[in-house]
Amino acid sequence: MKKHEIDKKAVAEFFAFCKEHEVRFVDFRFTDIKGIWHHVSFSFSAIDEGSFEGIAFDGSSFPFWQPVDKSDMILIPDPVRYFIDPFTADTTAVVFCDIWDIYKDEPYEKCPRSIVKRAMKYIQESGIGDVAYFGPENEFFIFDSIKMKDEINCQYYEVDTEEGEWNRSTSYEVDMLGKGSNIGHRPGTKGGYFPVPPVDSLMDIRAEMVQVLEQVGLETFIVHHEVAQGQGEIGVKFGDMLEAADNVQKLKYVVKMVAHLNGKTATFMPKPLYGDNGNGMHVHTSIWKGGRNLFAGDEYEGLSSMALHYLGGVLKHARSVAAFTNASTNSYKRLIPGFEAPSILSYSAQNRSASIRIPYNSGEKAKRMEFRFPDSSANPYLAFSSLLMAGLDGIKNKIDPGAPMNINLFELTLDEIREKGIKQLPHTLRSAIEEMLLDKEYLKQGGVFSEEFIQTYKAFKFETEIWPWEARPHPFEFITTYSC
Repeated sequence: MKKHEIDKKAVAEFFAFCKEHEVRFVDFRFTDIKGIWHHVSFSFSAIDEGSFEGIAFDGSSFPFWQPVDKSDMILIPDPVRYFIDPFTADTTAVVFCDIWDIYKDEPYEKCPRSIVKRAMKYIQESGIGDVAYFGPENEFFIFDSIKMKDEINCQYYEVDTEEGEWNRSTSYEVDMLGKGSNIGHRPGTKGGYFPVPPVDSLMDIRAEMVQVLEQVGLETFIVHHEVAQGQGEIGVKFGDMLEAADNVQKLKYVVKMVAHLNGKTATFMPKPLYGDNGNGMHVHTSIWKGGRNLFAGDEYEGLSSMALHYLGGVLKHARSVAAFTNASTNSYKRLIPGFEAPSILSYSAQNRSASIRIPYNSGEKAKRMEFRFPDSSANPYLAFSSLLMAGLDGIKNKIDPGAPMNINLFELTLDEIREKGIKQLPHTLRSAIEEMLLDKEYLKQGGVFSEEFIQTYKAFKFETEIWPWEARPHPFEFITTYSC
């Protein structure tokens, strides 16, 4: 195997950090194709500098990675990206890892974190910029319970939160302190944006999440109840592509664990409630070079011509990008009019019905664009990389984004959308994957996404999500079809 270069200074700093915090275990974590975090732990006494050259594991145990006859893979710990796990009984240092392909002697082409690194390298080699900054906004729900069943004769789920308007007449068992009675204060459908307690019942648990996020190194700002019942959002400071994607993994971990330890359950699922708003992952983006924001200029709303070309690239490739930014069958239940989830491909200043928004009154350093269609079912490494590659293609080919649309796009009928020739996002994950297969060359520039990865991603989505979902009867179909 090719010798992996080690930053000895960074490794020494890591071990000094561990000794300072009396670390007992080191937890090595990596991300699979879907975006799920996995880990393997070692006693601190069992690792040394050589551990940062690589840790062997079985790559055939993860769907659509390695075949069993070529299963040996290597985890490469990142000695500059680690934190103390706030939830373990014994002090544990968590270290982010990339994956090394021993058969090709190179970073694994199916490793999402390695794809981001190739995208970061590509933007520099292209000469367009030094760094792309990403600022995701991940919305989530906190429920009191979730029940689900997937059987040959039964498809069923039920989520519950005391904030749900369906609980207005629920009788709760009262404990010795008088708690448990029906308080009657609920946000109602689409009524959850910024109410004070007691309507906002999640203020304390969000505050706890913020404190833990800060413990693991995230800088937070806005913290609030979102529009839907049981929904919240915690703003986290932007970073470069790799840092921002790593931070999404940390955010999801902390939010889920704090909810879990409070006897609740958190989800970033795009659309868990029918008839109420869903969870988005709005993504703010800008490109910098030589310490200057290249998206600031004297064009539309203070954007530069480069920024507009970036917009043009994303709009051109958005139906393909959706395969990565809206990566679940559930994603497309969110992308319908009337729930602040734009499916119409357009851009505008301040207009939250546009799929791309130019935030209000942002100065030169803060000039950016906000992509409002992605959601948190996306693997953040793949979502950010695909958005960047689409935008860079727009810059290289000077793609015109067209005129902005400042009207309320949610009010347009389907006929009006068609008459105006406005493109929409795909309506299903199947369509998004098929669009990506037809429009994939921009992804492959600079070797960022390989053809093998694209075909693997397609097979993974079809076999694990699309075909199983399409094959199952839905409860609503019994309402519409059973008596035919």
